[in-house]
Amino acid sequence: MADDDGVRRSRGRVANLHGDLPVYFIRHARLRPELRGLWDGPAWGGVPSLEVTRFRPESSDHRPVTLCKLLYDGGGLYGYFKVEDRFVRAANTAFQSEVYKDSCVELFLQPKADGGYFNFEFNCGGAMLASYVTDLTRVDGRVRGAIPLSPDEGRRIAVYHSMPSVVEPEIVEPTTWNLEFSIPFGVLENYVGPVGNCEGGTWRGNLYKCANDTSHPHWAAWSPVSALNFHLPSDFGVLRFTDE
Repeated sequence: MADDDGVRRSRGRVANLHGDLPVYFIRHARLRPELRGLWDGPAWGGVPSLEVTRFRPESSDHRPVTLCKLLYDGGGLYGYFKVEDRFVRAANTAFQSEVYKDSCVELFLQPKADGGYFNFEFNCGGAMLASYVTDLTRVDGRVRGAIPLSPDEGRRIAVYHSMPSVVEPEIVEPTTWNLEFSIPFGVLENYVGPVGNCEGGTWRGNLYKCANDTSHPHWAAWSPVSALNFHLPSDFGVLRFTDE
């Protein structure tokens, strides 16, 4: 039986016009996440994680293990990436800098089926690039309709990072790093209007791991992408908000 959003359930995945898509159930937070890097702490302990495993063939042979947990409450969305990595680098430190060139994790969100989507990109040192995309047409390698979040909006997004702000030179030894964040719904609503009570609702989205300018570049996704391009909403997976 099809759900209200036009997708059909099938063994933890959903099917639509684009084929099978992964689904992740975002639980309601029992406790507000501490943003202290406590993967098994009071807020995050017992929360199922997803894994970013779909590496593009253009990648090097480096395959970092990338896990992520998501939670929500009435105020916003929370996420926690845990990465078992090597060849770790962070050179970009400013808000809206090119963090995808460093050791980077990303969350793309499409709250409304008839609207645009957000890209939230974080390097291991906690620097963030974020925008709202309304036109994904490529012009000189960049999406044409991207509205950067303002510095004030950026300050409302809290980030915990286990690595220093600058990691240079690159760390070649095995290194586990953590990136935890909270995104107020109010920031999203500045662009898409009220998101309402998320419980029982469905958004589309994807999660990524990349490192363009490291010695071992790689590009991986949770929901597989059909090209080396993370800005493909048709490939986004399904994020279902539950009352658990």
